[in-house]
Amino acid sequence: MAEGAKAGVTRSRMLRVALLGFILVLVTSFILVFQFLPQRVDLEVGEVSPKDIRAPREITYTSEIKTQEERQKAEEAVEDVYDPANPEIARQAIAQARQVFDYVDSVRHDEYATLEEKMEMVRAIPDVTLSTSVISNTVTLEEDLWGEVVAESLNVLDEILREDIRSDQVTEVKRQVAGYISLALSPTEAELVEAWSKNFIVPTSFFNPEKTEEAKVAAGESIQPVRETIEEGEIILREGDVTTPLAWEALEALGLLQVTIEWPEIAAQVLFVVIMVFILVVYIYRLRPAFLDNRRQVSLLGFLFVFSVLGAKLMVPGHVVIAYLFPLAATSMLLAALVDVHLAILTTALLSLILGFIGGSLELAVFGFAGGVVSSLRLHRIERLNSFLWAGVYAALANAGVVLIFRLLEQDHDLVGTFALLGTGVLNGGLSASLTLAAFYALGNLLGITTTFKLLELARPTHPLLQELLRKAPGSYHHSLMVSNLAEQAAEAIGADPLLTRVGAYYHDVGKIRRPFFFVENQGEGINVHERLDSKTSAQIVISHVKDGLELGQKYALPQAILDFIPEHHGTTRQNYFYHQAQEEGEEVREEDFRYPGPRPHSQETAILMLADGVEAAIRAESPSTPEEMEKIVRGIIERRLSDGQLDDSDLTLRDLEKIKETFIKALEGVYHPRIKYPEEEKEPGDASAEGGSDDSTSPSDRG
Repeated sequence: MAEGAKAGVTRSRMLRVALLGFILVLVTSFILVFQFLPQRVDLEVGEVSPKDIRAPREITYTSEIKTQEERQKAEEAVEDVYDPANPEIARQAIAQARQVFDYVDSVRHDEYATLEEKMEMVRAIPDVTLSTSVISNTVTLEEDLWGEVVAESLNVLDEILREDIRSDQVTEVKRQVAGYISLALSPTEAELVEAWSKNFIVPTSFFNPEKTEEAKVAAGESIQPVRETIEEGEIILREGDVTTPLAWEALEALGLLQVTIEWPEIAAQVLFVVIMVFILVVYIYRLRPAFLDNRRQVSLLGFLFVFSVLGAKLMVPGHVVIAYLFPLAATSMLLAALVDVHLAILTTALLSLILGFIGGSLELAVFGFAGGVVSSLRLHRIERLNSFLWAGVYAALANAGVVLIFRLLEQDHDLVGTFALLGTGVLNGGLSASLTLAAFYALGNLLGITTTFKLLELARPTHPLLQELLRKAPGSYHHSLMVSNLAEQAAEAIGADPLLTRVGAYYHDVGKIRRPFFFVENQGEGINVHERLDSKTSAQIVISHVKDGLELGQKYALPQAILDFIPEHHGTTRQNYFYHQAQEEGEEVREEDFRYPGPRPHSQETAILMLADGVEAAIRAESPSTPEEMEKIVRGIIERRLSDGQLDDSDLTLRDLEKIKETFIKALEGVYHPRIKYPEEEKEPGDASAEGGSDDSTSPSDRG
């Protein structure tokens, strides 16, 4: 990697880890010390005021409670938003109608079929419902009259399907078909037009949850903050009144909830928090630096850390049995499932110490640590829903074991108390598993974290986008499968995410669906459409498959983690084949016209795909005859990507690259079966040709 790029990444990560540490120390310290801040007016919402409380001065403040109520009312008043009529749906419906009418026409002209047979053939048309009289008239109507029926039916459909038709309006629209039919037709013809047209009327406008939500957010944001004014001497609470949220808000605004501070206790708590957070951020910075580049996962870690401390503060002090119900294992399992099992274990250890510190109990600390670590280890890889169940069982067993250990060490054995704690420990495991499963989906969707289940769903070959790639660009589909096998094995070898890598490889070339025949793997024998184009145009068409792929990925709602593979598998590399061709043709060449837009790979997984894509294409094009030649090609591709700076942001080490190279060679030897090579076949590895091959930055499939 370039030294400047390294320094920039290092500074950025230092700032992020410092910000994370500062926020965690600030928020966690506040949670821990809050109980030691005695309030001048010790009242909570729902409590009875022991005296009259008057405003010491006039004040005008923003009432968050009333503002939120008004915003909620405004959001609830927003009606659902529907997309305008989709002309593509109308075209498809009309095209289907034409196909059906063509079929009916062939039935009508079938000289060998009887009337009953013709009627039966019409009746058997899928998704078409007609009465017997309509079918009979359809088959027997005179040719010129039938032509008028078909033409008028298509005209009626064209007019109706231009309108916004929602799913709940289809029935009503069908009832209104007669009003669109020309009065020049006979009653029999009009009946046929109405009956046939109804079968092809479909919804053209659909509910748009995103725009509806945007409208609600806009409505809520349009509400101005509600200002409240309290006069001097005005009574906020009378003696005996129940403290309402509005009254408590007023007391807070007036400063009547001010506190005094006991510094020694607060200093001890803050110092303890600083030590715990320091351990966490140093571990992340030193051993998991790439984690800092994922803001969503950093946010998740911060949220779970703070939320766990807050939960412990609410459930542990002053309680005995309830303290053992605190589901720390849920935090451990969530971090293991959504982030990283190693980070989950360290976070569990630190939170366990905080749990013991809050409760003043070593047993509570061990209890939280054992259940959390065991359950997170069980969730190292999630492939089925029952993984959560088993993680909960493991946590329950660990909890019960810790309770038994400390009960056996006691002099006085309280059997009732022991069984109560054992039951609570087991219940804790079940509660943790349930909370994890629910939060796994909620937080995964909320933070945009791509879960294992989502990846497994996307990996199915029946996914509509993969099916479209298979139908329209079969060569690119096969190439993606080959690259996915290479990339997955390499990811496994260096400890990256193999499932994410494999699924990303499936979708990295979906942009070729838009113009499949501009890519060599989808072209017929001896046919190359680029021969009729200039080099710059060809390069731009090839490069555009990245933009097309992103558009298709967004259309099919691919998660961001998968979308990243589409532009990053080329990074900012140059389309060398057409670049050199343009130079040879004497054209005025601007290098930026031949470079992919990027960005460069920012993760190990996308960097592995970049290497696997280039290596597979080069090997397929060069057809090396010896393992040595294969190794030379693989090494050359990796070195060129490295020297071009494409791997600077990926966190791949030289050791990782060596493992990747070895994995590629081993996998490719099993697929391509090198054969004896004759002297006249010798050529430089990576040399691009018109028939296939790889260049310094792009696969032959991208060259067209």
